[in-house]
Amino acid sequence: MDKVLILDYGSQYTQLIARRIREQNVYSEIQPFNYGIDKIRAFAPKAIVLSGGPASVLGKDAPGLDLKILELGVPILGICYGIQLLAHHLGGKVTPSNKREYGRATFEADAGSPLFRGVKAKSVVWMSHGDSLEKIPAGFHKIGESDNTPFCAIADPGKKIYGVQFHPEVVHTEEGVQILHNFLFHIAGLKADWNMAAFLQTEKEKIRAQVGKGKVICGLSGGVDSTVAALLIHEAVGDQLECIFINNGLLRKDEAQKVQDTFREHFKIKLHYVDASERFLSRLKGVTDPEQKRKIIGNEFIYVFEEMAKQIQDAKFLAQGTLYPDVIESVSFKGPSATIKSHHNVGGLPERMGLALVEPLRELFKDEVRELGAQMGMPKALTHRQPFPGPGLAIRILGEVTPEAIRLLQEADDILVSEIKFADWYYKVWQSFAVLLPIKTVGVMGDERTYENVLAVRCVSSVDGMTADWVPLPSDLLGRISNRIINEVRGINRVVYDISSKPPATIEWE
Repeated sequence: MDKVLILDYGSQYTQLIARRIREQNVYSEIQPFNYGIDKIRAFAPKAIVLSGGPASVLGKDAPGLDLKILELGVPILGICYGIQLLAHHLGGKVTPSNKREYGRATFEADAGSPLFRGVKAKSVVWMSHGDSLEKIPAGFHKIGESDNTPFCAIADPGKKIYGVQFHPEVVHTEEGVQILHNFLFHIAGLKADWNMAAFLQTEKEKIRAQVGKGKVICGLSGGVDSTVAALLIHEAVGDQLECIFINNGLLRKDEAQKVQDTFREHFKIKLHYVDASERFLSRLKGVTDPEQKRKIIGNEFIYVFEEMAKQIQDAKFLAQGTLYPDVIESVSFKGPSATIKSHHNVGGLPERMGLALVEPLRELFKDEVRELGAQMGMPKALTHRQPFPGPGLAIRILGEVTPEAIRLLQEADDILVSEIKFADWYYKVWQSFAVLLPIKTVGVMGDERTYENVLAVRCVSSVDGMTADWVPLPSDLLGRISNRIINEVRGINRVVYDISSKPPATIEWE
């Protein structure tokens, strides 16, 4: 299988490069910019992409480039910081721009370059840079320019090294998909031989090789990620897998019973169920800080899980449905990216558990996980279930998490989901959920004055959760949702709609 290695220099778009390459059925993997040359040789990439990044190559501590990479003889594409990095290390000159470029720009391509085969002579590209190339290295020539950037694209065709100042991976670059296609197939000569069927077989072999005859326990939430992970591992090692489902008291209405029915009756996977609701809620008493909530819930999950794991004899491995966006948002494990918020499922487990991690979905995006689930025969109701946060309703209750707040949110959220499904919007959006706000407002119910809670409704569209736009639901649907919640959920007298996008907001409120 042909593979592309993406070296991450900290761009917020690095994960999009991987996505765009995989969408063309070529396997890609992201590693940090300082990934060792021996590891790169062992990975045996057929092409390498240098990502963008927030640093300046002129900076004192700027991430660098191991020139031994150029000796591998594989095609290289430098994007944004990547093009400047190539120029800087190969004898060119990079200087601060007189006019920085952020956002859309008009790009004029050299039609004679294989990188721009089939690309319009002039097209819109997405820029994000403060430095520019003043001089290109020996052996390179210009293959494109913008109004403010004369050396907007360069190439050394003999060595198959290319660089572009813009970001072809973002949707704002009109010809971005075609440019990446040209690099992959016309320059690097790769084969489009990676898909979910291939991933499924390869991953099952990896699991068998890692696990051997050992027993695997899986922390199950009932969501898409942990469900697909469990089913994949079950297909690989069968009854060596035992799942643990912890009810933390922060689940959706009737969720605990639905999960038990699905795994025991439908998938025939051994499931251990523990109701730890009171334990979690007691730990959350008086806590209002969102990050503290996440850490308390994550830690308590680990403690409960550890206790349950000890009851399962000969357990050697712990399986988790960790996805790549979880990893990116939790810690800069692959490159110099900023921490946004912590995720309990990638926070690490105490070494005293003595369990090795099995994370078969760690390099996949959400839509790829859904596709993998479908490949294994999972029904759409499960593969396309909307994401639900690991900390559950705790981060959809702003302020202290109390039994009454959970009751209100469960009832309101159940109405919201039922109306979204009835109106045939559930599978059209990425997420639709309710948030209980820590404020009360005056209302009138009948002839009486009320002073009750406010509920926010959030509905967004997205591909992988890394970026998202709010969805303009029909006004009549919003009206039905609001009326039902206010009339049926005693304790809520006002419903508002969230019209912010990610970024700058996150999808969840906490």
